[in-house]
Amino acid sequence: MTGKPDPRTSALRRFAISITAFNILGHTLLGFEQAYATPIVALAVAYILELGLEKVDAVTNGRPVKYAGGLRNLADFLLPAHISALACAMLLYANDRLMPVIFAVVVAISSKHLIRVRLRGTYKHVLNPSNFGIVVVLLLFPWVGIAPPYHFTEWVSGPLDWIIPVLILASGTMLNAMLTKKMPLILGWVGAFAAQAVIRTAIDGTATVTALTVMTGTAFILFTNYMITDPGTTPVKPGRQVMFGIATATVYGLLVHVHIAFGLFFALVIVCALRGAALAVVSLRQRNQGSQPGLATPIAASGLVTGSAANRM
Repeated sequence: MTGKPDPRTSALRRFAISITAFNILGHTLLGFEQAYATPIVALAVAYILELGLEKVDAVTNGRPVKYAGGLRNLADFLLPAHISALACAMLLYANDRLMPVIFAVVVAISSKHLIRVRLRGTYKHVLNPSNFGIVVVLLLFPWVGIAPPYHFTEWVSGPLDWIIPVLILASGTMLNAMLTKKMPLILGWVGAFAAQAVIRTAIDGTATVTALTVMTGTAFILFTNYMITDPGTTPVKPGRQVMFGIATATVYGLLVHVHIAFGLFFALVIVCALRGAALAVVSLRQRNQGSQPGLATPIAASGLVTGSAANRM
């Protein structure tokens, strides 16, 4: 039986198309400085690892693999891995070395299977995969950095310097407004980012305009529309989305205040980890309540279960 795909699948498909097109244009027209082999190798590693881990999980829990059922199911199953791989390949810069990017992809894909919280019988990963992979590489390999912001428009000039960010902003905003429903998160994030820039520069005695100018760059727009809004690791309820965005901007401001580089990525992983810890506490309470006589509640069978119950947090 066929029908319209759920909003999550539609969003993933559009995310995948957008990031694929941006990588192709980036390496051919815009000025991406990584090797051409970088995204290709990253994708190959992501596909193999995602399929392998899913097979192990399915065999362990006695269930069919999620990618069974034809090429369309296989393609949809690989969409998250596809997005994570291209994000790591696009955002990390390791000169001519591929191993740091490969390592980032391995960490990103593995984290979805290893760092999870169980809520109402559903296992949920809590760390933004590509962001976590990038952060781990930045911590372990100090000589690896984030791709320079200018490389997103390095080979273009004139009106295109403005047109490209505007197009990315428009497409990302439409995607998040219509499919992921993450506009409250974006508004909370952008508003709090502007506020922390004003407050921080007042405390530090630095230029407020300079701190706010970050928001006009292509890198910030990409982070806002395609990284922080990850549907799998952010709240669903609008109020909690706003709090998530405000928390990330606040942590970013604190990191910049103490002169820690790559604050966007570190701030997001810190907030995701804190939210994951809170979800773990909720999970523990649910288990304790379920084990008490007279308070038992139906719990799904153990193993990886798909569903949206846990996503309401």
